[in-house]
Amino acid sequence: MTDESTKCGLVALVGRPNVGKSTLLNFILQQKLSITSRKPQTTRQQVLGVKTSGNHQMIFVDTPGLHRNEPKAINRAMNRSATSAMSDVDIVLFLTDRARFTPEDEWILEKLATVKVPVALVINKIDLLDDPTALLPELEAIAARGLFAEIFPISALRQKNLDRLEEFLLDAIPEGPHLFPSGQITNRSERFLAAELIREKIIRQLGDELPHTTAVEIESFQTDEKGICHINAVIFVERDGQKRIVIGSKGSRLRSIGTDARIDMEKAFDNKVMLKLWVKVKSGWSDDIRALRSLGLDGDG
Repeated sequence: MTDESTKCGLVALVGRPNVGKSTLLNFILQQKLSITSRKPQTTRQQVLGVKTSGNHQMIFVDTPGLHRNEPKAINRAMNRSATSAMSDVDIVLFLTDRARFTPEDEWILEKLATVKVPVALVINKIDLLDDPTALLPELEAIAARGLFAEIFPISALRQKNLDRLEEFLLDAIPEGPHLFPSGQITNRSERFLAAELIREKIIRQLGDELPHTTAVEIESFQTDEKGICHINAVIFVERDGQKRIVIGSKGSRLRSIGTDARIDMEKAFDNKVMLKLWVKVKSGWSDDIRALRSLGLDGDG
């Protein structure tokens, strides 16, 4: 197969927090890559998801949710990560929630005005509408603004209209050589994915009590001669009271987090996993530039 017969393009998924970017990516790939929850700011770093279909390769960039006027270093780092993706891709998918344009959406639109590649609007979560036809006036008003190459009402969770969206992307990506082998689905390491899966379970089990005050670092990741993955991980929190919450009564919560994370890791890595978790206090890590760098986030700015 020659380069001329192949197509390859980068597609950025952008939008405010909790509009379903990671859920969309996971269903397009038919594999869990980005962690999800109902809590905003679940995604903290760019994650590449690669889908190769014959001579077409689409490379999706799942970005953190964009938010205005955030004072903490971690939020500024996430904003930079999302914004940088817009200028380095071939297509941008701007996700919103049921066509309700918030001031935050309009702020993101201002950023997208300078993008020199096609921008498609993806209106997610239409399955939550009592009457989907109620969207029609909104769609007409949005289309009249002339900002988007295409508009796609979808439900990522229910997989509605995803085929139309994929057809658009396959047609829109440029000709060129594939950047990844056909079997590779991400640029991220298994260590990164393991840390993210642990963090997902913390958010899902303790999101109301510890919304954004935890981070996970993999201290060791080794596979023995029997093919068993031995993973040691540290959960960082900011205060002693938070440490007690994560550990739970007689360690019950920490065991539950570990069990749920291990089950997902075994599916992701196709190996038996032995997971050990510890909890440590790192005061003020989410607004400490050096702490953010040590956890893989760029805290400058």
